[in-house]
Amino acid sequence: MNRQRVSTGTEWESQVGYSRAIRAGDTVRVAGTIATDDDGAVVAPDQPYEQTRYALGIVTDALDDLGASADDVVATRMYVTEMDHQTEVGRAHEEVFGDVRPAATMVEVSGLAAEGAVVEVEAEAVLE
Repeated sequence: MNRQRVSTGTEWESQVGYSRAIRAGDTVRVAGTIATDDDGAVVAPDQPYEQTRYALGIVTDALDDLGASADDVVATRMYVTEMDHQTEVGRAHEEVFGDVRPAATMVEVSGLAAEGAVVEVEAEAVLE
């Protein structure tokens, strides 16, 4: 199967052996994405809405690089460090996917990969 990959060039990708996103056939999957800048620093520490918006920007950029868009997304998963953040995370999610309405899951986790990160987002898209 032909695979196309997107890399953000972070050291995590080479250390762990993964891609930011991969397209295999008509499916695009975007790996768990937290809000980090080009230097790997967390953007807007402990700010769920801002982090979600930033992470979704990374997600939609990866989709675009593989010929997909937010309109093609069929599922998202959001991992939050506190379920009390669900309203703010959900508001950012709605701003990107409100008309698409993918199947979505939000789960509380005990921690994420970087100090100050409070949300991580995954997405799956299907192209026609």
